[in-house]
Amino acid sequence: MKKVLTIAGSDCSGGAGIQADLKTMTAHGVYGMSAITALTAQNTTGVSGVLEAPPDFVAEQLDRIFEDIRPDAVKIGMVSNVDIIRAIAAKLRRCGAEHIVVDPVMVATSGSRLMQDSAAEALACELFPLAEVITPNLSEASALCGFAVDTPEEMERAAAAIGTRLPGGVLIKGGHLEGCADDLLWRGGVCRWYHAERVDNPNNHGSGCTLSSAIACNLALGRTLEEAVAGAKAYITRCMEAWLDLGRGSGPLNHCFAIPEGGNW
Repeated sequence: MKKVLTIAGSDCSGGAGIQADLKTMTAHGVYGMSAITALTAQNTTGVSGVLEAPPDFVAEQLDRIFEDIRPDAVKIGMVSNVDIIRAIAAKLRRCGAEHIVVDPVMVATSGSRLMQDSAAEALACELFPLAEVITPNLSEASALCGFAVDTPEEMERAAAAIGTRLPGGVLIKGGHLEGCADDLLWRGGVCRWYHAERVDNPNNHGSGCTLSSAIACNLALGRTLEEAVAGAKAYITRCMEAWLDLGRGSGPLNHCFAIPEGGNW
């Protein structure tokens, strides 16, 4: 069985963060592990509190994981401060971690900020160079490239501006585009579009976490980056189409739509 590690924050309501990641890994038939960077008090309506893990404890979690069950791929999500970012980067470099997917989580779906301003530069300098692909949404891409990203043309400009500074690829997620949900993968100067009709479902809590985790799962399973992105996009579309409707705000996805109801095996 392939193994995938998520390094991210915990969502006590179960829709995003490590909870979404582990459900995604289960759905892909890989063994999921987690190193928790922060506890969040949140639900489908927003985030009310964040308790960061000490950087040395994040590093200790990574030591215990890599010395025993070495992951075949790593997904990095919420990393809220500079010291945690540096601790993670140092450990991943020392361990020679492979197939790293970085989701630059700056703001939650609900609009709550999840990263300190000082951490954005550290993220770009420390973790982006280790990544096989980074997966910003439109607002995150805007923050990374320095100009507004609202159209497919601007996505291509942004991807090139970000990607030319990195050894890996850039996947700009177009979930907030008007009329479609097209994503753009830029790698080595080549653009590849992944077209999809928008699923008219407001329940998309944790969608970014889910997509990046699904990419990591596919990479662990031996697929190319282009294949991994295609498989992840197909998976998240099915999660949205399953129309789980929980909570009073933007509800979670149905990560395990293919598992029989009631555990009737």
